[in-house]
Amino acid sequence: MSKIPYTGKSQQARQQQQQPVSTDPLQPAEVYNPEHPLLEDPDALALRLVESEDFLRRNKNVLLGLLAVVVLAVAGGFGYYLWRDSQDTKGQAALFQAVNYWEADSLQKAMKGDGRNLGLERVSSEYNGTDAGNLANFYAGVAALKQGKYKEAIDYLEEFSSDDYLVQARAYSLLGDAHLEQNQPKEAADFYNKAANYNANEFFSPGYLLKEATAREQAKDYDGAIAAYDKILTDYPAAAEVNEAKEYKARAEGMSGK
Repeated sequence: MSKIPYTGKSQQARQQQQQPVSTDPLQPAEVYNPEHPLLEDPDALALRLVESEDFLRRNKNVLLGLLAVVVLAVAGGFGYYLWRDSQDTKGQAALFQAVNYWEADSLQKAMKGDGRNLGLERVSSEYNGTDAGNLANFYAGVAALKQGKYKEAIDYLEEFSSDDYLVQARAYSLLGDAHLEQNQPKEAADFYNKAANYNANEFFSPGYLLKEATAREQAKDYDGAIAAYDKILTDYPAAAEVNEAKEYKARAEGMSGK
C-alpha cells in the first residue's frame, strides 16, 4: 500500500496552495489578503487616495471655513491675552493712588477718586476681569463696610476671589460681618463657617468659628452654635479662644435646654 508523501505543510497551507491562480497578467501573483487591503493591494491604496482627493474637492469651502475659524480663535485668544495684560498694567497704576487713600482712611477719595486719579469704584468697573479690578473689589468692599454701606460691601466682596488662602478667608469673614450688620445672622454664620474651613489653620480658624457660633446663637440655632464651640475645643485646644468657647458653649446649652 502506497503512502502519502510528507510535504511539511499543514492542511490549511495545502488548501491555499490548491486555490486557482488567476491567469490575468495584471493580477498580482501573491494571494490577496482582504484583511489588509492597503498593505497588499496597491489598487486599493490608489482608490483610497482618489476618494480622499474627491472628498477634499467637494468640501473645500467647509474645510477652509473651519480652518479660518480655528486661526481666528487662536489669534483672538492671543490678542485678548495681550489686551488684558495691558489693561491690568493700567489698572494697577490706577489702583495705586486709590489704595493710598484707603490706607490713609480717606474712604471717600478711595472710593470716588480725587478728580485726577480713579477711585476704587471705577477701577473695579473699568478694569473688570483683570487682577487690578479684582483687587479693587476687595478694597471697595472693606471701604463700603466701614462706611456702613453693607449691601454695597456684599456686592463688591462677592465679586472678589483670591488664591491666597488668608485673603480669601478674610473676604468670607467680611461678608459675614456685612450680613450680620443687616440682621441676617444665618447668612453671616454660613460665611464665617466658610472662612473657618477655607484652608483651616490654628491662627485664624478659631476666631472665625467663634464668630460663627455667636451668629448662630443670634439665629437661635443653638445646636449649630454648640457644634462650632466644640470644634474650637476639639481641633484647636491651644487657641486663645478656648476659654470663651467653653463659657459661651455653656450658655448655648442652657438656651437650648440641654
